Amino acid sequence: MSREEVTIGIDIGTTAVKAVAADEHGNVVARARVPHDVKVPEPDQFEHDAGQAWRDGPVSALQRLSGVDARAVAVSAMVPSLTAVDDDGVPLTPGLLYGDGRGRVAQPTAGMGFMIGETAEFLRWTARRAPDAAGYWPAAAVANYALGGEAVIDFATAFTALPLFDGTGWDDAQCADCGASADRMPRVQPPGSAVGMVRSGDAVLAAGAIDATCEQMVAGADQDGDVLVLCGTTLIVWATIPEARDVPGLWTIPHTAAGKCQIGGASNAGGLFLNWVDQLVAQADPTNADPRRVPVWSPYVRGERTPYHDSDRRAALDGLHLVHDAAAVRRGAYEASGFVVRQLIELGGATASRIVATGGGTRVGPWMAAIADATGLPVHVAAVPEGAALGAAFLARMAVGLESSIADAARWSSTERIVEPDPAWRTAMDDRYGRFLDLSRASRRSCPQKPRRFLGVIATATLLEVVVYLKAYPWIM
Repeated sequence: MSREEVTIGIDIGTTAVKAVAADEHGNVVARARVPHDVKVPEPDQFEHDAGQAWRDGPVSALQRLSGVDARAVAVSAMVPSLTAVDDDGVPLTPGLLYGDGRGRVAQPTAGMGFMIGETAEFLRWTARRAPDAAGYWPAAAVANYALGGEAVIDFATAFTALPLFDGTGWDDAQCADCGASADRMPRVQPPGSAVGMVRSGDAVLAAGAIDATCEQMVAGADQDGDVLVLCGTTLIVWATIPEARDVPGLWTIPHTAAGKCQIGGASNAGGLFLNWVDQLVAQADPTNADPRRVPVWSPYVRGERTPYHDSDRRAALDGLHLVHDAAAVRRGAYEASGFVVRQLIELGGATASRIVATGGGTRVGPWMAAIADATGLPVHVAAVPEGAALGAAFLARMAVGLESSIADAARWSSTERIVEPDPAWRTAMDDRYGRFLDLSRASRRSCPQKPRRFLGVIATATLLEVVVYLKAYPWIM
């Protein structure tokens, strides 16, 4: 295969670094996966060993694809995240991750799909731990420096650091208030732009983007009625709609497809919850469960994000009976994840026609079946589960002039299989969905922290936020 055709995308996920080499048609010609640990030293803390996950992992993943002669490499990563680094770009402090209590804001305000000030609090904590650090970098900057000696992030990632990042650069006063100087923050470049060269070879290093954006680009969920469900450690639900709308608790963002928006958000009812249940419950096949005999989970083992934005929520298992076995309890966990998908679709008011599922969780058949059964919608499972890495590979093509428009990334979307709802499960699941909502309401009443109102982007964003977003995503103009 000609070198002209291949680029590599690397995605730093919560539990692993994934890398894919893709040709001009989006066919994956090689892939690698480097797992890493998630650390929870305290109940409200959520972190990586940043050296392992953000530095060594991407380098190792690229080395495993050394047989591929790629033109360019780009990195995607989850947000927000932050660590302190030394002069060699080696992390000095834990890699703080989204939702970590050290980023909790005393008087939170909402931005376009994230909590304004969380990264600032990360910086405040990190700067106290390492006041003499050479830099304070998110995951993507650590990886880019390890790969090519360039501490670079894209505008979209920088935007999640508001108010530290003001749309044109790092704000000196805001950074100083957190104990750091602006010159110790990473360089910011547009997604898909060339930022340097990879150390090991002559491939171009490109600025990537946020993981969810990269997945969205290549998912093909671009028509009204399409619902994109990202099945990773975090469960993310985006319903495609023709225009922005404001719904308390949900996020509304511009779609990468021209003239479209998305409504929904992120939930902790994904792999984080399901893997916990997997460790807790005896091994059993959830497909053997009786549709009439499944308990109902409230899946908030680590609080909940959308639509409650409440870190104090906790999980519960309702309706346990002697007739329930491990298969039923496991099926109930998958159903809870599916119920969250249904809840976010219904709250958003979208008329949904199908679900497009991507992410590593799409390999789990019972999870896909439960989402289909819970929503009553067919689930179109993406052929490439490493959607964020694939989207990053497309951005790498832009950096070397092989592509000119983000919109063209949709041609890389493909479906492996379609999972249809099972009529045998629908009636019983409708009843359990009602119980699931009741559990959620009960949890809300007992919670000391009120859910926060996240309003739609277009109608409520400040002028600065809109300017920054358009700079981060120029293709929506």
